[in-house]
Amino acid sequence: MDDEGTSNNGILESGATPAPIRKQIRWWLLLLSCAGTAVGTIGGPLLQRLYYTHGGNRKWLSSWLQSVGFPILIPPLFFLYLKKLSQKTVTSTHFFMEPKIVFSSCILGVLLGINNYMYSTGLSYIPVSTSSLLFSTELAFTALFAFFIVKQKFTFYSFNSVVVMTLGAAVLALHTNTDRPPGVTNAKYFLGFFLTLGGAALLGLSLPLIEFSYGFSTRPITYTVVLQFQIVMNLVATIFVGVAMIINEDFQAIPREARDYEIGEVKYYVVLVTTAIVWQFLFLGLVGIIYCSSSLFAGILNSFLLPLTEVAAVVAYNEKFTGEKGLALALCLWGFTSFFIGEYKKARKPEPTIEPTEDLSSHSNLQV
Repeated sequence: MDDEGTSNNGILESGATPAPIRKQIRWWLLLLSCAGTAVGTIGGPLLQRLYYTHGGNRKWLSSWLQSVGFPILIPPLFFLYLKKLSQKTVTSTHFFMEPKIVFSSCILGVLLGINNYMYSTGLSYIPVSTSSLLFSTELAFTALFAFFIVKQKFTFYSFNSVVVMTLGAAVLALHTNTDRPPGVTNAKYFLGFFLTLGGAALLGLSLPLIEFSYGFSTRPITYTVVLQFQIVMNLVATIFVGVAMIINEDFQAIPREARDYEIGEVKYYVVLVTTAIVWQFLFLGLVGIIYCSSSLFAGILNSFLLPLTEVAAVVAYNEKFTGEKGLALALCLWGFTSFFIGEYKKARKPEPTIEPTEDLSSHSNLQV
């Protein structure tokens, strides 16, 4: 695997502003990242709901599962490290992230830990189908934050997407009587509703921040940097949530919860391990898409996959597909389509050409 040759930024020593450079898309890596995102987006919520459905009720543990699977990323990173050293294409000093990038990934790791808790708690109070529809608003938040953070152009289509997806969330908020899982009160339902919506907003903020963080690098951003960024971010999120688990005594409760799990103790641990692995596919896929393309495309794909998660939840858990969910789904697809059309039209526009500047010294009739 060769990860060199794709640079999306750089700082000129002279302080001059470089002309924008179009990224050279590595399609095989982009396709793998999209596949990983699909696996995590659809499989992660279903497995997390499986944990809650059969007797799991530890919110911090469920949050911890979303980041604790990061060690599976270490072997491929170690392989790339050995390969680069053997080829003598890079020194060990230049292989690892710069301190500014490490600091950024640590900050984003804390945000990831908070986001994981908001999502996990929300999912314990609302169905997967409702959670998926709410999280589809992440595209609107990504567009909004990308406009301010990475100067992504805000068009009529993206504005329309924000409006209709907000309307979709409002439709779900106004009709809750037929949507609440057994034993969940209205207060808990609304808590889960707004925590999930807040998690979507926080993820919409995090994706442009990841892209913005890459701009701190004085060296080309390679896929090894992407892997390191993901590992550090998830390590910090794991520590952050792990401290909360210690305070809440979740680690002591795991053996007891496993013994009481409805489908068996062994399956309890299988669910935990599988959930941790599947979530890593999602986050690794998202940062891979940002590396190959942009945070905006990552948000678009994630929002496109969330309605598929809703359908999977209806099939897997026999969740009700109410008229309100159907209307919210239609608004979600409308928003996604509007956003996609806008991005397609923008991509079809020809690149502006820069006329060569006239050499003033060649004019003998200029007056000083």
